[in-house]
Amino acid sequence: MWDDALLRYDMGEHPLDPVRVELTMALARDLGILARDGVAVRAPEQAGDEMLATVHDPDYIAVVKAASTGRRIGIMGLGTTDNPTFPGMHDASALIAGATRAAAEAVWRGEADRAVSIAGGLHHAMPARAAGFCVYNDPAVAIARVLELGAERVAYVDIDVHHGDGVQEIFYDDPRVLTVSLHESPRSLFPGTGFPEETGGPGAEGSAVNVALPPGTDDAGWLRAFHAVVPGVLRAFRPQLLFTQCGADTYRHDPLANLRLTVDGQRAAYLALRDLAEEVAGGKWVASGGGGYALVECVPRAWTHLLAVVTGEALDPATQTPQSWRSLAAARRPGHPVPAAMTDGGTGQWTPWVPGQTPDAVDRAVMATRTATFPFFGLDPHDPRD
Repeated sequence: MWDDALLRYDMGEHPLDPVRVELTMALARDLGILARDGVAVRAPEQAGDEMLATVHDPDYIAVVKAASTGRRIGIMGLGTTDNPTFPGMHDASALIAGATRAAAEAVWRGEADRAVSIAGGLHHAMPARAAGFCVYNDPAVAIARVLELGAERVAYVDIDVHHGDGVQEIFYDDPRVLTVSLHESPRSLFPGTGFPEETGGPGAEGSAVNVALPPGTDDAGWLRAFHAVVPGVLRAFRPQLLFTQCGADTYRHDPLANLRLTVDGQRAAYLALRDLAEEVAGGKWVASGGGGYALVECVPRAWTHLLAVVTGEALDPATQTPQSWRSLAAARRPGHPVPAAMTDGGTGQWTPWVPGQTPDAVDRAVMATRTATFPFFGLDPHDPRD
């Protein structure tokens, strides 16, 4: 789902700069990914009020509309440093929600095998409050639409460095939606939620799974944690559709967080998600973007890898970035280092988790999550085969 109008989600002098999405689409085009056989690029339509109201309070939608006209509004999370208001904010936010909704609907209806809403992934927005650079929660809007169309089990896996708190909050009491989030520990990073003990509301126990990773976690540690938790719960839940939020702010040089992944590690995560979608959800996979504030160094490369994995063959990490793209990146963000290749020299390798074998902070985080959640799925927290 793409249209240049999605770049209008622009908060001005702000970390969430739309240049990251512009450069992603330019890199994907220059590498021929969008011209692959079987790939369709569709322009989205704006989500209407009725669709937004499946997850957002009507009063909040009205306030967003009012703030979009230039009125100074400082309620419901708007008008803050994180969420400054800007002209056209409602239309821009609703267009992103419409893009992600359309992606999910196309996959659910069988019109597409997989779909990507690269401008989406605004996972912090709450039913009646903007938060964490997010106005409308497009992943939740998309999931709500799939449920409306008859889905009984949807899994949401969030690999952003920040906890997927908005999506978790919206579906916390709904056993039809499994939310899984791997993120930097809430003890050191916004939004301060996402502890292993957050496991779902009454009647939906086990529907929330949180892996809170220590600052400094690198590719090997992150991938070990992912494979120790995510495949097991997804296989037990048996989703009919897998939705993934693929924030790229786990990057080792991201200015707003403290994990240490390379683009190679992120690429390995996308490959793992693809394989899990094939195994547990009949291939039905919807991916979105999310956070990511290394605007030139990481996000365009990470999400171009994501687009390649979703649309067919993964890119060889040794692939050189085209000179046309390097020139554009240098012009759009003067002074930023422009990568010459699609790799950071990482390997994407990891060692399988074995309880007690590598008792470091990552493994303690894994054990905390497995202990809190695995019994809900009939799984043994101490058995690495589960």
